[in-house]
Amino acid sequence: MKVTVCIGSSCHLKGSRQIVERLQALIAEKDLKEKVELSGKFCMGNCQNGVCVTVDDELFSVSPETVDEFFQTNILAKV
Repeated sequence: MKVTVCIGSSCHLKGSRQIVERLQALIAEKDLKEKVELSGKFCMGNCQNGVCVTVDDELFSVSPETVDEFFQTNILAKV
């Protein structure tokens, strides 16, 4: 599974760094480093929404407040 977080200017201001750090912690905590590839990408072209995150090319809007729920629903439930 490939998870990509936008780290462009707009998403950075909306908390992409906190989201990346939390996803890294959750992936390590659940021992998913072999199953989940986490990466960053500059501008995904969806700046009007929250921080853009893709899971195997499916686009989501995530915020630091919703990252745990996002992880449970869209990553942990699918690996």
